[in-house]
Amino acid sequence: MIISISTQIRLIIFSLTAGIITGILFDFYRLIRGFKDLNKIITFIEDTLFWVFTAIIVFIFLMYTNYAYMGMYVYILLGIGICLYLKFFSNFLIELHNKFFKVLGRLFRVFIYIIIYPFQYLIYSVKRKNKKKYKN
Repeated sequence: MIISISTQIRLIIFSLTAGIITGILFDFYRLIRGFKDLNKIITFIEDTLFWVFTAIIVFIFLMYTNYAYMGMYVYILLGIGICLYLKFFSNFLIELHNKFFKVLGRLFRVFIYIIIYPFQYLIYSVKRKNKKKYKN
């Protein structure tokens, strides 16, 4: 089957993009799972579920972009896309994720403090009045 040059270029671009998408999913998986060692069975199940989920996502992406044409060079370009992402963008995404959740945690603590403060003040006032009442 002869494929036109424009179709081949699309295949290359979308295969590299699918590799980058796989790298992004892998980073999110690493961040969700954490970097500590768990039980080997749980780790095996998590890894298997992740790769099945990733394979389904990449297959759907490739099916819509290049009709799921899976030649050998598509696999090679997927690997190259993953390597490019992990080499150049992975550290940036992890750093951005850490900063985002640090800021989100601070905002959450401030928000909780704003909600809880009136109740703390009310409890403090009641305790203070009770102390005065029992002293007299």
